[in-house]
Amino acid sequence: MSEQLIYSASWVINPDASPVSGGALLVRDGIIADTGSLDALRSRYSAPVFDYPGCALLPGFINAHTHLELTHFPSWRLRSAADYHPRRFTDWIIHLIKILRGLTAADYPPSIREGARMCLESGTTAIGEIVTNPAMAGIYYQSPLAGRLYFELLGQEPSHIKGKLAAATEAALHDETPQVLLAGLSPHSLYTIAQEYLDVIREASAAHALPLSIHLSESRSESDFIFDGSGELASEFYPFVGWERFLGHPARCSSTELLDRHGLLTPTTLAVHCVHVSVADARIIKSRGVHIALCPRSNELLDVGRAPVHLFKKFGIPLALGTDSLASNNSLSLWDELRFALETFPDDLNEHDVLSMVTTGGAAALGISAVCGSLEIGKRADFQVIGNCNENAEKVLERVMREGVLQEVFVGGARYAGNS
Repeated sequence: MSEQLIYSASWVINPDASPVSGGALLVRDGIIADTGSLDALRSRYSAPVFDYPGCALLPGFINAHTHLELTHFPSWRLRSAADYHPRRFTDWIIHLIKILRGLTAADYPPSIREGARMCLESGTTAIGEIVTNPAMAGIYYQSPLAGRLYFELLGQEPSHIKGKLAAATEAALHDETPQVLLAGLSPHSLYTIAQEYLDVIREASAAHALPLSIHLSESRSESDFIFDGSGELASEFYPFVGWERFLGHPARCSSTELLDRHGLLTPTTLAVHCVHVSVADARIIKSRGVHIALCPRSNELLDVGRAPVHLFKKFGIPLALGTDSLASNNSLSLWDELRFALETFPDDLNEHDVLSMVTTGGAAALGISAVCGSLEIGKRADFQVIGNCNENAEKVLERVMREGVLQEVFVGGARYAGNS
């Protein structure tokens, strides 16, 4: 007989629903088998009860945009001989590359594992991860994290981009645990991929049903470069990476328009950042059913501006939230990210919004809504126990989102204990 356990708290909080007082979950074989009040579940099942008075149960969070392989970047930067004082977005890219050039393949596995630990310990149970080296995919499969691995594509040389696409597609199609970590492709950005390969990427994505995650309009530098080939990406970044001969073909449109011309904006596309998008761009994004992953702390640290969240809300564009990497953020905690978002966009986002962004919104963006994102029957038993909640019903969601303290994390019904 399968083991079944009941978990209860003063509140069970789901996105797009009112908090349930005295709620509980029945967990069987790592799946939520039933929900209801504690009294109701006790009357239906003979199972041990783990009760958390003064706490709330929330779904595990979904971090829609991560680069866990860069988790050790702060220590790599300190040990590097590279002079690290970026002032602009392009400076940051160049300095990042300088530091990464000093690494070996052995540096990445512990960085990925540390990133996974940081996510799980801060209540994140699913990720939308950018994977630059398909050979590292197995490391992610060792983690209890769910989500999607987007295998990265970038380059200008025909042989290089074709090789990257072949390796990424092969890795995606040989996903070892498809029920937990799905696969996708990540064309890095329009300034790192030659336009002539965009159609090839679209065809590969469609042929193998591989969703896309794309850095879109993160900086003004990108907007200038795509439109007329000007700015420091052309004058500094391209010479730094030896791509000067690929200059001279400006698109004379926005990044959004260019992606749309090549059919890369679909309901399975996740556009990341979207800081410098216009009203016309937002209309395209909405009409194509694209999801957006906001990374407000990364944008602030890199000084690229703030995404027009009011515009996205006006058009009803589905939103998710991501931390990006520790190369451009101070933590991998979505609790930190959502609280920063509440402070940064007080007129545009409320507690209900950010809860949806890190749960059902993230699940929809990654295409994993069937198994993650809410505490519903049939979904994986990923949930958090949040303290600093009392039994007063007034503004319970507001208190939890702004002042709640993470106490426990359960992944697939098992308590996450980190490295202990």
